[in-house]
Amino acid sequence: MTDTPLQLSLGPVLFYWTREDYAAFYREAADWPVEAVTLGESVCSRRRDMKLDDWLGIGRELAQGGKRVTLASQTLIESEADLRDLRKLCDNGEFVVEANDQSALQFLTAAGLPFVGGAALNLYNRQAIALLARAGLQAWQAPVEMSREALATLLDDCRTQGVTLPCEVFAYGHLPLAWSSRCFTARRHQRPKDRCRFVCQKYPEGLALRSQEAREVFTLNGIQTLSGACQDLRHALPDMQALGVATARLSPRARGMAEIVAAFDAARHGRLPAPDPLALVDATLCDGYWHGRPGMDHHPETAP
Repeated sequence: MTDTPLQLSLGPVLFYWTREDYAAFYREAADWPVEAVTLGESVCSRRRDMKLDDWLGIGRELAQGGKRVTLASQTLIESEADLRDLRKLCDNGEFVVEANDQSALQFLTAAGLPFVGGAALNLYNRQAIALLARAGLQAWQAPVEMSREALATLLDDCRTQGVTLPCEVFAYGHLPLAWSSRCFTARRHQRPKDRCRFVCQKYPEGLALRSQEAREVFTLNGIQTLSGACQDLRHALPDMQALGVATARLSPRARGMAEIVAAFDAARHGRLPAPDPLALVDATLCDGYWHGRPGMDHHPETAP
């Protein structure tokens, strides 16, 4: 049990938006009740509307407003150009980097720089967390498929052994499940990846992939595959705080994000919605992984 208030963070925008959309989103986010914001392109290096200097500029404005800013590294590195961009990101000199792959870990640890461990690093045990802590790890994110029970055991093991780094849990949004060298959105439009014409920008919340029974199984986002349902762990926030989780991550959506943040802010202060949860967006909800069940399930206690 911990008395430390649970913090809220905005994860990086996983989808491909326009420069104007990014700017408008973060202007609004500056006034939202979130303590931390992670910026940057973590999915596809071909999404070049925003340069590192652009992210740094947004980061400075958010930091001046009291937000804790982190820069996310790309999760799948595919080329020498990707490595060059990653090196520039790690050498930005202003903000801590969220390492989402081993290349980022190598650059950051070799330079002796502090870093955050992203969920894609798959930190499942205390030994791995302790090893990275000695190399500069400041905080870590639980893998998105980790259950409440598994996380409780891991956090207890870490505390027992004196490994007390802040832990973040993915609490809202389409769950990042996989990355591929192929671009599924481009393929949907019968275009090769290197001549995609940035078709994923037409889908600011991803492209739904439905089963023959019309169930939204996955969400395609360029080279990234997300869950079809949207994870919503508002009802688990009090439990997270009791476990010692430091931060609940909210993944940005193109519409209605202010209402989502407000609902989570109310929930962390004990103002949970009525038994039928507020439908924040027009999307199927899920919380199966948290309850040790298939990820697309919705737990009966929180089902509408």
